[in-house]
Amino acid sequence: MKVVVIGGTGLIGSKLVGKLNKHGHEAVAAAPNTGVNTLTGEGLAEVLEGASVVIDVSNSPSFEDEAVMDFFRTSTTNLLKAEAEAGVTHHVALSVVGTERLQESGYFRAKQAQEELIKESVIPYSIVHATQFFEFMNAIAAAATEGDTVRLAPVKIQPIGSDDVAEAVGRAAVGTPVNGVVEVAGPDKFQLDQLIRKGLAAKNDPRTVVTDVNAPYFGAELKGTTLLPGSDADIAETQFVEWFAQQQ
Repeated sequence: MKVVVIGGTGLIGSKLVGKLNKHGHEAVAAAPNTGVNTLTGEGLAEVLEGASVVIDVSNSPSFEDEAVMDFFRTSTTNLLKAEAEAGVTHHVALSVVGTERLQESGYFRAKQAQEELIKESVIPYSIVHATQFFEFMNAIAAAATEGDTVRLAPVKIQPIGSDDVAEAVGRAAVGTPVNGVVEVAGPDKFQLDQLIRKGLAAKNDPRTVVTDVNAPYFGAELKGTTLLPGSDADIAETQFVEWFAQQQ
């Protein structure tokens, strides 16, 4: 089965391509550096020829409100149109647990817009909501940093490894379209501020983590369970402590 992975040279995409090819599928990485641009439409018709499944794990190069909304609306519209013309029978997209609860954030408004376009399309689909990646903890800290202070809300988080995310998206891609959302998360829950504090300390990072119930998360206010998946989420096996130890 031919599977085209949009964003196939990135963190999740490259893992997906490798895993799918290992299991006997014809997985093709599609990204601007391979001649495929979903914003302009360049190369879409050619790469989608003969494809049964398209997986979209691409991300906006800018998180600025207007730019990120334009990216997801334009790229998703172009992609779905090209898929319909090519006869693609399953569209799979990677999104984020809690997207619908984080609409104060321009980024998550754009992700919600992407999901709505997919749901309104004629193409059968599966949307995979993942919790925050282990690899994303540095970005969370950076976004919450002012000077030498990192302000984070004391909310629960259930992060997941990128390898496990790729596994989950791959399973969705080779399965029957669910025409809905499936959630995947890591096995352990942490308090966000405490997790980042320990992570920075382990790397001798001089920044100070301050617990602030009003601290925004990429522009959105958080409540205790905003970032947690539902009770029916698929739980991955890799624990954060195992992954973290491998990074040292």
